[in-house]
Amino acid sequence: MSAPVTFGTFPTASGHSFGHAVLNNPAALNALTLPMIDLLDPQLKSWAEDDSIAGVVLSAAGDKAFCAGGDVVSLHHASKRVGAGVVPPEAEAFFECEYRLDYRIHTYPKPILCWAHGIVMGGGVGLMVGASHRVVSPNARIAMPEIHIGLYPDVAGTWFLHRMPARTGLFLALTGAIVNAGDALMGDWADAVLEHAQFSNVLHAIENTSWQGELKSDKEKLSALLKQFEVKAPTPLLHTHAKEIDAVMNHDTLAEIDVSLRALQQNEVAWLAKAAQAYAHGSPTSAALSFELMKRHAGADLADVLRLEYQASVGCCVHPDFPEGVRALLVDKDKSPKWNPGKLSEVSEATIHDLLKPRFLGLHPLNDLSISL
Repeated sequence: MSAPVTFGTFPTASGHSFGHAVLNNPAALNALTLPMIDLLDPQLKSWAEDDSIAGVVLSAAGDKAFCAGGDVVSLHHASKRVGAGVVPPEAEAFFECEYRLDYRIHTYPKPILCWAHGIVMGGGVGLMVGASHRVVSPNARIAMPEIHIGLYPDVAGTWFLHRMPARTGLFLALTGAIVNAGDALMGDWADAVLEHAQFSNVLHAIENTSWQGELKSDKEKLSALLKQFEVKAPTPLLHTHAKEIDAVMNHDTLAEIDVSLRALQQNEVAWLAKAAQAYAHGSPTSAALSFELMKRHAGADLADVLRLEYQASVGCCVHPDFPEGVRALLVDKDKSPKWNPGKLSEVSEATIHDLLKPRFLGLHPLNDLSISL
């Protein structure tokens, strides 16, 4: 059986090489597992320290998806095995390692081209957003859909969603709405839209380019190279429906937004109505947690964001909604989750406080993030 992430290098005109990592589980839409992270992170570290490597390409096998998110089914089974109120060790390991990988990509000392085609969701967005050069395909379907499974937009989602125009990021967090390549450009999740069929030509162009081994100039060269292949992005859905979204989201409290979002279920625009219906069907605790984290992360440092998200994600594994949401959507697939509590008005401040509290002894598992990697 082939490895879930494959690695190679290819030479360039200057004598430097580029590293190429490929997510390699297309049957599972390249969903990110702990073994995949455990392969990818040390290889990125090794390439970062190798002077012969000028940059890195991160892509995925298959035509359907770059990465459909994290392997939450494994975390569901781990939560069920240890029982309610107990932190599964698999969850601690997964979230620590995933967030370390995301931080490495965000702070990488060399250009990283992330080639994100097709489905890009959850943990896949986390891999893409931090890269220096983010390419999406015109047919990309992009989302942070965690509210459907009793989680919240992690992988620094509560940070990069907050930085989007107006309150469009909060709208996406609460609804899990699927957006397009144009939205990815608008939200600064992506830099360029290229046809997936051009991938081999882009790799060939990278081979034929002379690189300096210097971050600023090599980033500029890679940007110019990609520009030659760019195509027109689809019109952003968030721009098309900006007035309606602003009317719904422009409230001080989540309780007021809740009323407006529920009313939006009757909208004649199918995309807006579907987004609102997804919110109404999602976890009230997830909505409250997303709202609280995005409020806290308004001007936060990325490392601090990931540290608090680690606490929140481990907390979600202890609380009932995450295992129940994964069960309903991905295990039993009955799509009828029994959220606890079932209404936003019943989600207490104490519940959010409990979700966010530290569940480790001593230093934070991500304590060293902003020190060195």
